[in-house]
Amino acid sequence: MKKTDQKELEEIIRVDHAGERGAIKIYEGQLLALKTFINDDELKKKIEEMKEHEKEHFEYFDKEIQKRNIKPTKLLPLWDLMGITLGFGTAMLGKKAAMLCTASVEEVIDGHYKDQTYKLQEDEKELKEKIKKFREDELHHKDIAYESGATKTGFYNILDKVIKTSSRIAITISEKI
Repeated sequence: MKKTDQKELEEIIRVDHAGERGAIKIYEGQLLALKTFINDDELKKKIEEMKEHEKEHFEYFDKEIQKRNIKPTKLLPLWDLMGITLGFGTAMLGKKAAMLCTASVEEVIDGHYKDQTYKLQEDEKELKEKIKKFREDELHHKDIAYESGATKTGFYNILDKVIKTSSRIAITISEKI
């Protein structure tokens, strides 16, 4: 039986733990704006539902971190702050920006999770299946975002690139540190 490289395994679990927590923080930032400044109950409900999925994902990776004695990324406090800021800022820009934030992040995560499934071998079948399931959830979130008004026209095209680049940088750093 082919075994998963231990270093790669630790990087996968560390970065997914950080990423799912980051998604929760983005949604918390958006909900803060929606509860404080913006009255959009429909958007608030969608974001709360997606946040619940992210909590399920995070709890799984949090248990894996503990069970396997893997150190989480040292940058969790920074990612928390940046996630809340990104979420709050995009929600303050309006529904299209808030939903684009979800779509942009989920498009990066789609490729990221897909790549991870190729790295995981037969010895990590359960983890691989969880990542596949979580990837499906993230793709569903992306679909919800586009159905709810996400767009990449005009200014939103720049916002999409900034969010995707930031997400990729956070992924690269979180795998290693």
